[in-house]
Amino acid sequence: MQPVLFLSHGGGPLPLLDDPEHAELLLTYALIRHKLDGLHPLPSALLFISAHWETREPTITAAAQPSLLFDYYGFPPQSYQLRYPAPGAPGLAASLADQLAAWGWTTHLDAERGLDHGVFVPGMLLFPRADIPCLQLSLLDSLDATAHLELGHALRALRDENVLIIGSGFSFHNMRAFFDPVTNQEASLNLAFENWLESSLRIDDEQLRESSLANWKQAPGAAFCHPREEHLLPIHVCAAAAGKPVAQEWRFTALNRHGSCYWWN
Repeated sequence: MQPVLFLSHGGGPLPLLDDPEHAELLLTYALIRHKLDGLHPLPSALLFISAHWETREPTITAAAQPSLLFDYYGFPPQSYQLRYPAPGAPGLAASLADQLAAWGWTTHLDAERGLDHGVFVPGMLLFPRADIPCLQLSLLDSLDATAHLELGHALRALRDENVLIIGSGFSFHNMRAFFDPVTNQEASLNLAFENWLESSLRIDDEQLRESSLANWKQAPGAAFCHPREEHLLPIHVCAAAAGKPVAQEWRFTALNRHGSCYWWN
């Protein structure tokens, strides 16, 4: 059985550009990569749920050799010349579509869309050989927390099929705050939300754990840390796909804000 992983992926391509604001994130990724390298067996495919793709109904990339989608703006020229030639997994995509249909989801395949930076940035850092097939599943544009938990339930069987499920977002995502000076009040809200998130993910009872995540807007600092929730919802998918309390957390500071990554056994 493969684990489940949630990654805070940083700001655009900056983790690949030696940005000093991402030094702690890169150290965290080095620890995660060491843990991934110790998996036996290694995953036969990687399924990413990225914050940067929303559709009305679940949609899965189905290209045999996916391109990269440089979905960021205003960065140095080299950030638009990156390569991550991991193969796709069209057979697995079709199988996953059938699996989601069995759970009642109307699902679509997209053989044209490339992998966005929520996939290829962590992919380059954690799986640099680009030899494991990658595919991506969209978020739902409803941004409904309960629906994303239900989506995670439908993915759970993939773990027994040697597929590593990776949520890619950011445990803190307030674009304005990334560029503003850090106040004591905002730092406290950021830390309070991080503490709530870890505590919720560690709840033993699955029903209580998922109830807490479904009601995340009631958490301290929620509105400040996630004015829009697309970077948080991959955690919901991961937690439900894992079906158990989180096993390990890594905390770091990036862009002057606290963030975290999570691992479920």
